[in-house]
This record gives sequence, structure tokens and C-alpha cells, in this order.
Amino acid sequence: MSIHLGYSIPINVFGPGLCIAHRGTIVVNKDARIGENCRIHACTNIGSGRTGSGRDSILLAPKIGNCVYIGPGVKIFGNVEIADNIAIGANSVVNKSFYEKGISIAGVPAKKINNKGSDGMIITATKMISAPALHEAVERPL
Repeated sequence: MSIHLGYSIPINVFGPGLCIAHRGTIVVNKDARIGENCRIHACTNIGSGRTGSGRDSILLAPKIGNCVYIGPGVKIFGNVEIADNIAIGANSVVNKSFYEKGISIAGVPAKKINNKGSDGMIITATKMISAPALHEAVERPL
């Protein structure tokens, strides 16, 4: 299915609740770690970056927190960390870490643009499962 839809996402890279917004190219490095309830759009690359030189060089991949919104065309690479509840704007290039939770970042290279974060952009899987209306729909006889 991943070949048909254009995804290259290794197993156990994302936490539970991943939302892929649209089909299209999404490439994720096998060493990247992405938290729960993240939303990712097409034309996104989460890749490794090399540190050191020659035989001493190693590849390091991003670590992304929970409830992160990754807009279309975003590139995240290298030994970077993204805190929880961050929104990353379309076509941004993230090549440094952002440790402040609940902010929005965008640009080339990415920088903080406001304090809105990903609130309202992601419906977490746990909230969907525990929603009262969902329980009523499941318990209601047909």
C-alpha cells in the first residue's frame, strides 16, 4: 500500500494516532522517532543528517514530540528535536531544535512565528475514542 500511495514510512517510527492528511510522497528515516497523535501532510521528508567527518561521521535523525502538525512540503533533517504541540508551516525547512512547547514555526530556515501551536489542528485518537457522542453511537441499537 505504501508504494501505491507514495509513502516510505518504516515500522515503529510513529507513535499511535498518526494522521496522514493526503496521499503523496512522505519519506521518513528509519531512525527518526515521532510521538503520538501527529498529523503529517504530503511532500514531507523527515531525514537524517551527518555529523562528524570521514569514518567518524554518524547519521542522526529527528526526534519529534506528541501532537505535532507537519504541514505540506516540510523538510526536517539532522539531529533536531521538536517539542510537543508544535505546528510546522507549509514548505518549512527545520534544521535546528525547537524545545518550547505549543508554538508555531515556519520558514526557510524555520523560526518561531507565534505561540498558537497545534491546538485545533489535531484531534487526538484518545479524545476521539473517549468522546461521549461516539460512545452513544456505539451503544445505540440499530
